[in-house]
Amino acid sequence: MPADRLKVDVEGRSLELSNLDKVLYPKAGFTKGEVIDYYTRIAPVLLPHLQDRALTRIRFPNGVDGGSFFEKNAPAATPAWVRTENLPAPGSSKGRETIDYVVADDLPTLVWLANLAALELHTPQWKIGEHPDMMVVDLDPGAPATLKQCCQVALLMRDRLAEDGIDSYPKTSGKKGMQLCCPIAGTQDADLVSDYAKRIAQELEKAHPKLIVSKMAKNLRPGKVFIDWSQNNAAKTTVAPYSLRAQDVPSVSTPLTWDEVEAGAAGKRPSTKPYTAPEVLKRVEKQGDLLAPLLDGGPELPAR
Repeated sequence: MPADRLKVDVEGRSLELSNLDKVLYPKAGFTKGEVIDYYTRIAPVLLPHLQDRALTRIRFPNGVDGGSFFEKNAPAATPAWVRTENLPAPGSSKGRETIDYVVADDLPTLVWLANLAALELHTPQWKIGEHPDMMVVDLDPGAPATLKQCCQVALLMRDRLAEDGIDSYPKTSGKKGMQLCCPIAGTQDADLVSDYAKRIAQELEKAHPKLIVSKMAKNLRPGKVFIDWSQNNAAKTTVAPYSLRAQDVPSVSTPLTWDEVEAGAAGKRPSTKPYTAPEVLKRVEKQGDLLAPLLDGGPELPAR
């Protein structure tokens, strides 16, 4: 076996890891081996959020500075033990009617994906064969707005959703914005979920026009926070909690407490900075999974 390859056993599955010393985050010196180590250690809290969800990966075989590609279909030479599901592919850029999606239900699959330099993991708001069990509100700041303004909007959104009995749980995107994740009943279709999120976004825009925009047009966004309600479209995905992101540092889509969001809204650090993989591992060791309530379901959304 070449010196740059290592055979390992992961929960009874034989895997061959390669190029562990390859630097995937050049500015931080963070290697592929460290990526695999992070995903292995974060797996207990990450895997429940990936379970039974069709997985879209963004792969960076030559590191975050070396180009990337989206991958939905199971790649060639996918091990037989990796779970795949053949599902409709609405809007496929390659004209496919269906795609063999990978489903990351276990640690061997997660390690296999990390070895393929699948740095970013994105999932839909629904489990396979079911209606959405989660509503996601994406908060995207238009410069000069920052994560500080996102936190301010998150608090407004939290309080408005609570009026309808909807709980919300914040996380950073791992880039410049953040998301609110809301557990829902899983009995309503994606169009209804998206319509509800749009209606709440429009309400908040009307009440806070200098801070919030709900329209897609990018020319309306400078200095405001765009509430992207369209993330709930059945064909869209959102970065999974605890997923790495392709930034200068190995930043992570990080669950937050509401106390941290309130601190962020006031402009206090560290709530307004990206958390890195080592920091997130420490946070989870101390706090557990702040998004665990998403796994327990929630109420139906009001139709109007």
